[in-house]
Amino acid sequence: QMPWKGETDPYKIWLSEIILQQTRVEQGLKYYERFIQAMPTIHHLAAAPEQQVFKLWEGLGYYSRCRNLIATAKYIVDELDGIFPVAYYDVLSLKGIGPYTAAAITSFAYNAPYAVLDGNVFRVLSRVFDIHTPIDSTPGKAQFSALAQELLPAGSAARYNQAIMDFGALICKPLPECARCFFKDHCKAFLQNKQTLLPVKEKKIAVRTRWFHYFVLDYHNSFAIQQRTGKDIWQGLYQPPLVEGKQKMEKQELLLYLETALGIGPEKYEVVSTAATAKQKLTHQQIQFSFVHLQLHQPSLPPHCQWVAAANLKQFAFPRTVQEYLSKNAGS
Repeated sequence: QMPWKGETDPYKIWLSEIILQQTRVEQGLKYYERFIQAMPTIHHLAAAPEQQVFKLWEGLGYYSRCRNLIATAKYIVDELDGIFPVAYYDVLSLKGIGPYTAAAITSFAYNAPYAVLDGNVFRVLSRVFDIHTPIDSTPGKAQFSALAQELLPAGSAARYNQAIMDFGALICKPLPECARCFFKDHCKAFLQNKQTLLPVKEKKIAVRTRWFHYFVLDYHNSFAIQQRTGKDIWQGLYQPPLVEGKQKMEKQELLLYLETALGIGPEKYEVVSTAATAKQKLTHQQIQFSFVHLQLHQPSLPPHCQWVAAANLKQFAFPRTVQEYLSKNAGS
């Protein structure tokens, strides 16, 4: 039982679907409840300062979802008088909404005859019908989309879509629970003992490793932070001054960079700690973190940075690993 099940408000359905993209239901639940409490309508979301929205989103990752959420809310309020579109293709045209999300919104809100096709549905259909076409291929997407639409019962899109998604989430899981499946006698993969081989994927994701070395500059319990800009991960979020490398930089390299690039020589600081490390895996990248914590003797502020008191750091949205480090070492 989740608060968005049976929901017919397209704003709440949209919000839940965007949050649940690339996110486990257990994790997404608390974010959904937090958003609804702070921004119960699309008008509240459109009017909210961006940093407030980013702060609510903090820790969910894939921040392009959050940026699209903000842009779409503003568009609906400013251009559509705050009324969420009803027609499938009008919903599909909104920023950050693809075929699956458009089908979910229109079928759950309006019982429109569009089949949802998420990871759960791909898995169920591939096993029940013993389909080996890769689900991440163009022919596979077309084949499964046509099949899902063909199976949709007339007049019951909302109930059927929710049912098949729940079935995939609870029974026909990646490691299926066939022993308690009421449908196993009709499942072609089960009858041939092939259920763990399906669905098929063809693409291997190449993962790039990046090293982010952060300088945690502390002056009288205020910390230097900067906003991330450009078309890169975590755009719009905040962080301590950063130097990126293709591999880990040693302590002396980092302190030399601090002096030559940022103008903060050894006479201006004391080292609190060095080389605290962590890592965070994204879809196509693995980020390796290194933190050098320095106590400054004078307020030497690097370019594009600002001083923020430790007590006020919680007002800013940071990448998850950075936020965790600051909460332990800077009182944010």
